[in-house]
Amino acid sequence: MPDANSLYGPLDPAPDAGWAEAGPRMGFFTDTSVCIGCKACEVACKEWNGVPDAGFDLLGMSYDNTGALTANSWRHVAFIEQPRPAGHRTPPFAGNPTGAPVSADAAAVGAGTGGPSGTVPGVPPGDPDAAARMVTGPTAPTTGNGTVGAPAGANGTAAVGNGTPEAPANAIGAPPAGTAGNGANGSQFLGMPGAQPPGRGTGAEGRADFRWLMMSDVCKHCTHAACLDVCPTGSLFRTEFGTVVVQEDICNGCGYCISACPYGVIDQRKGDGRAWKCTLCYDRLGAGQTPACAQACPTESIQYGPLDELRERAAQRVATLHERGVPEARLYGHDPTDGVGGDGAFFLLLDEPEVYGLPPDPVVTTRDLPKMYKRAGLAALAMVAAAVAAFVGGNS
Repeated sequence: MPDANSLYGPLDPAPDAGWAEAGPRMGFFTDTSVCIGCKACEVACKEWNGVPDAGFDLLGMSYDNTGALTANSWRHVAFIEQPRPAGHRTPPFAGNPTGAPVSADAAAVGAGTGGPSGTVPGVPPGDPDAAARMVTGPTAPTTGNGTVGAPAGANGTAAVGNGTPEAPANAIGAPPAGTAGNGANGSQFLGMPGAQPPGRGTGAEGRADFRWLMMSDVCKHCTHAACLDVCPTGSLFRTEFGTVVVQEDICNGCGYCISACPYGVIDQRKGDGRAWKCTLCYDRLGAGQTPACAQACPTESIQYGPLDELRERAAQRVATLHERGVPEARLYGHDPTDGVGGDGAFFLLLDEPEVYGLPPDPVVTTRDLPKMYKRAGLAALAMVAAAVAAFVGGNS
């Protein structure tokens, strides 16, 4: 007999789907506070599941070039660049950093004037200007022979090795015309990876508030999965682990599941037409293995296990972060009483769900089916009654 909460409310989905001897429900807990944006999970997912590449385009809007969950990206590490950290209690980077900037040895290697060190500094090889700016800041152009020069003069001229103003201000390696050479009134060289720490030259008062929020997004494997409910072919099914899997061999490409998903996870593959999404590595679960993405995560941001244990662990992690002065830490998708009955893949977030592109209050799209059928039935009865009344009244 169907559970009273089969369409809405708290539920153990595997037994409700007919698995008589289902074990504990399995799922993901993704702790975004320790995600470093390495995208190892994306690569591992593609390699294990044979997911084709999603193109190698640069989106031009973020360092995250995956962009979104698609039929060819079942994991998506989102980079959320925030000019001002929301909810911070104290300004970040309060105080001055200690220690020297990049080492002179590394700068020499980058300039092509030193021997190889076994590492590649974050400057183009043979570029003494960039290397000099890494060591001394953005105000040290060099002469043509690679000698690091003195800072540019305040009159907009560049200085050569002996400090004599010689090169015009708009020469290669010199600050733009109209600036004092220190970037205070114009643009300045910020450096590629390996530049000085933020605010090194300006002090704490000159630093802008900025942070990256990183989150490895995935199918939520909802307790009440609308995609599964609307599938006309049975291509989507509930596994004994409580997860939702697409059987691509019987998918007819109707697309009903795509519009039904409250998270916008499922997608059709171009040239294929069928729907694809994360399977939570169903084949690996059956063999007692950890899903590929969780196995590859170097910081354990993605944790796999029995859902009840993960929820307890997540609650403890939130409490720890609150004690450490991060009151904005919160869980998303963990509540069995929410609009989808809780997610099989839930998250610890450091800001509002909307910041991460998540709906603040997702609701399973089939929740109102009983009411809709009831109203449709009442409307049908009313039409029949009106037709009978008209017929009887016409005969009399």
